[in-house]
Amino acid sequence: MATLREKLKAKRNEKGKSLDALAKDAGLSKSYLWELENRDSPRPSLDKLQAIAGALDIDVAFFMDDSIEDLQENLKDRQFFRNYTKLGEEDKERLRAFVEVLKRKNS
Repeated sequence: MATLREKLKAKRNEKGKSLDALAKDAGLSKSYLWELENRDSPRPSLDKLQAIAGALDIDVAFFMDDSIEDLQENLKDRQFFRNYTKLGEEDKERLRAFVEVLKRKNS
């Protein structure tokens, strides 16, 4: 089981964000984020976790689930769907057609 601090540090590094950049994007102090990553701090509020998750472009559930591995695939699917919803209708239709081809190929 990964701890909050392990998840936060791993995800921040994966996204290539410094503590300064994450602090700025999340509207929190760098020292607060450092404490979360390096000390056994009290649990942050949901508002702060949401701010951090938003700055990392991930779902806040990532921090709350005990299994980082199981959650990764779910988060990838959610990110894919968020990206899909931002596409134009023509691109959505092309993607739907591509998925149908894949489904037939794997049947």
